[in-house]
Amino acid sequence: MRWSVGIEAEGDKILSREEVVELADAIAASHGIATGIGTSRYGAQLVVEADNREDAVSEATERFLAAAAAAGLPPAPVVRTEAVSEAEDIEAWHPQGAPPPVNPPKTEEPR
Repeated sequence: MRWSVGIEAEGDKILSREEVVELADAIAASHGIATGIGTSRYGAQLVVEADNREDAVSEATERFLAAAAAAGLPPAPVVRTEAVSEAEDIEAWHPQGAPPPVNPPKTEEPR
């Protein structure tokens, strides 16, 4: 099952744009995005395959920490994780598992 996992770490150093770009480059292989420019908290949202939430968070945390190290970011403790399965995401956006419309009906602008 695919999971979207958000992870944040917080340290003492304010991160530059270049440092967060390095993190984004390092996390891109995991279909990820990075955040943290101008703050001491940096993070990523990435996609992993796992059987359950705990395994998804564990796998994503391992990839995140490796990407942070590859980007040359200072070690910092992880302060937040959040995982949403693909099934949970579909259910949240399309109740009863209904797929989104392929060609949604067009609505006219009020005159």
